[in-house]
Amino acid sequence: MESGFGSDFGSDFGSGSGAGGKLDPGLIMEQVKVQIAVANAQELLQRMTDKCFRKCIGKPGGALDNSEQKCIAMCMDRYMDSWNTVSRAYNSRLQRERANM
Repeated sequence: MESGFGSDFGSDFGSGSGAGGKLDPGLIMEQVKVQIAVANAQELLQRMTDKCFRKCIGKPGGALDNSEQKCIAMCMDRYMDSWNTVSRAYNSRLQRERANM
C-alpha cells in the first residue's frame, strides 16, 4: 500500500549541509526517526485494518451496513486503546531499565 506519508523525506537524506558538504549527524538522525515513526504508523494502520476487517466484514459488498460500521468503529477504538496501553507500559519499562543501568 503506497501512500503519501514520507514521500519526500528521502530526497534530503544524506545530503551535505554545512561547510565542505559534511553530513550533519543530528539531521540524519532526525530524518531516520521521522521515517521510523511513519513506518510504524503505517504498520499500525495496516494491522488494525486487517484485524478489524476479518472480525467485522463477513461478506464484502459494495457498502458497509450499519452493524459493520459499528463493529469497525468499536474494533478500531479497542485496538488503539490496547496499542496505547502496551506502548505506555513498554516505554515505562524502558525508562526503568535505563535508570537502573
